[in-house]
Amino acid sequence: MTKKQKILLAAQEQFGIHGFTGTTLKMIADHAGVASGLVSHYFGNKDHLFLESGEALIDQMLTLFTQKADKAENGLNALRIFVESYFDFTMAHRTTFPALLRCSPFSDENPQLDRHEIAAKFQRLIDQIETYLKKGMEDGSIKQLPLPQTSFLIYGNIVGAIRTEFLAPYQIPDLFEESCLFIIRSVAKS
Repeated sequence: MTKKQKILLAAQEQFGIHGFTGTTLKMIADHAGVASGLVSHYFGNKDHLFLESGEALIDQMLTLFTQKADKAENGLNALRIFVESYFDFTMAHRTTFPALLRCSPFSDENPQLDRHEIAAKFQRLIDQIETYLKKGMEDGSIKQLPLPQTSFLIYGNIVGAIRTEFLAPYQIPDLFEESCLFIIRSVAKS
């Protein structure tokens, strides 16, 4: 792992634990085991590093999810694989994924930060959901639904389940599995 990758990973972990305001560049450098000046050298300022830490996770997710879901035989199964992969990724990256919750355009963690760049990345996830919905409507596995509203509602369900798992005091067994089933039942053609 390069020093830049170590810094990015440390940033994701520290932002995930402490949020934007509670994380300093020195904390990130210490966690990465690098000199403080390297953080600024590679990423400029904290705002940029915050956004880049979230964007890197989204890029990683999209690559993984689409590779899996694009092999599905129909739109409904592609959507199911996408949602399951999203939840699986979340659990496999428990130490870094909370950074994505904090930098999302659906968060008020850092309201003064320009969210257009990160919103464009999140939009790619939502657009991928819409792609699978369209495919399913065309192949008959998904009923006719309004787009993009349904894509946002599905994404809202995913985000809500993840925020409940990571940020709420509730202990809900099988929440991710039930959320996936709920989504699939909601769009499947009878």
